[in-house]
Amino acid sequence: MSQAEGRVITSAFILLFYLVFYGFLTAMFTLTMWVMLQTVSDHTPKYQDRLATPGLMIRPKTENLDVIVNVSDTESWDQHVQKLNKFLEPYNDSIQAQKNDVCRPGRYYEQPDNGVLNYPKRACQFNRTQLGDCSGIGDPTHYGYSTGQPCVFIKMNRVINFYAGANQSMNVTCVGKRDEDAENLGSFVMFPANGNIDLMYFPYYGKKFHVNYTQPLVAVKFLNVTPNVEVNVECRINAANIATDDERDKFAGRVAFKLRINKT
Repeated sequence: MSQAEGRVITSAFILLFYLVFYGFLTAMFTLTMWVMLQTVSDHTPKYQDRLATPGLMIRPKTENLDVIVNVSDTESWDQHVQKLNKFLEPYNDSIQAQKNDVCRPGRYYEQPDNGVLNYPKRACQFNRTQLGDCSGIGDPTHYGYSTGQPCVFIKMNRVINFYAGANQSMNVTCVGKRDEDAENLGSFVMFPANGNIDLMYFPYYGKKFHVNYTQPLVAVKFLNVTPNVEVNVECRINAANIATDDERDKFAGRVAFKLRINKT
């Protein structure tokens, strides 16, 4: 056998070795992924330890959680109005009546599987009209933004299988963070009344199970904020099983935002 033929045979053996080696690695990786996927639910995250306490967020969604309104400048607040129109569309009474149930208030809306997959889960109606003067329905003030009395919406982040309130009533409250903020914040009204959140909107079963779920909202209409002053506002959920005093997590059960109404 010539030297050239020997090199060809050696190269062939090397190529065969790598083909077998990488083929084996691919097969092992595929098998490992298949075994892992057998343990993962299509509907419920396997690990939820970082979501033990739901946070709060505001709408309209703004950069740095700043709600700034120049009453005389339509463009400054029209972006907020457009965002709110889109955000609240699923809450229209007609859509809620078509897709969701009229539930009994004051109790959890539990839908156990009982050994048989109960899918999809039904959701309770949260009608846009429950938001009163902040519903935006037939509202010439555009959620109050054109008159300097803006509505800010508070929503609780979704946590799967979380029984918010521990079977007790709960509500959202808002305050000025400092004494000067409290003075400049002025008065406000909340919808639903007292910022109540009903138990019937819990538990949440996940996006794939709860396909038509619309989470409950609390709307805050600020009536007489001191103009041309930045006001720091903090809203909290008052619930038996939601901690709001964890300094390591500024969004656990609460949200802080800045509100400024500019008038000339």
